[in-house]
Amino acid sequence: MKQLKITKFPELDYAGSEAFNTLSTNLSFAGETVKKIMITSCHASEGKSYLSMNLMRTLAQRGMKVALVDADLRRSVVNAQYGLQFEDGRNDDKGLSHFLAGMVGMEEVIYQTDIPGALMVPVGRDVPNPLALLSNHHFKDLLDTLAQRVDYVLVDAAPVGVVIDAAEIAKSCDGTLIAVQYNDVRRQELLDVKQQIEQSGCPILGTVLNQVDYDSYLSRKYYYRTYGKYGYYNRYYKHKHAAEKK
Repeated sequence: MKQLKITKFPELDYAGSEAFNTLSTNLSFAGETVKKIMITSCHASEGKSYLSMNLMRTLAQRGMKVALVDADLRRSVVNAQYGLQFEDGRNDDKGLSHFLAGMVGMEEVIYQTDIPGALMVPVGRDVPNPLALLSNHHFKDLLDTLAQRVDYVLVDAAPVGVVIDAAEIAKSCDGTLIAVQYNDVRRQELLDVKQQIEQSGCPILGTVLNQVDYDSYLSRKYYYRTYGKYGYYNRYYKHKHAAEKK
């Protein structure tokens, strides 16, 4: 199997790790039939890729086999933000778009990462209009094949409120997690996203609040505080890396 190294993956501290451990535990209660999980959001920049990557790592560290499919074919940020490096040192090797277009075989786009137990299917290259690619049977075949090899298949999809891609992807998944930026998404927008996903026949497993002002959230219930911590540390690491670059 081809190898892939993730060169920019900051460690979570105790509170952040506990938040993702809680989320991983909650997923296990979704049932053994829920294996293919789409992760999306209402808008861009709400942290869905951060959620996908850290959930992949947490599940693998807990001894599970997991695969992450980067299916945001229009505007993926995973390659750049996490520094994906392929065997030959390139950062733009074959990925999902190449497979769906029939340019390469399935095994050529499934990579073993440097995280034990974690596989990845990178995006490949951006596609202006990927709906036709995502709606063909090759995409479902890929997810079904991965689901036979691992415990969970995570699919990082484009925001539902921006393009229709995620609704198409949801048809091939067993459940959906929605990343929601705290105090930014309007209630009606979230309801519209919920309706659109449910029309695809894919159940919504829950939402994860992101970029929460943790101090202002202390009076809320513990369940919500846990996911608030997750969002807080996402913002913390963004600021930290910005400072390091300067």
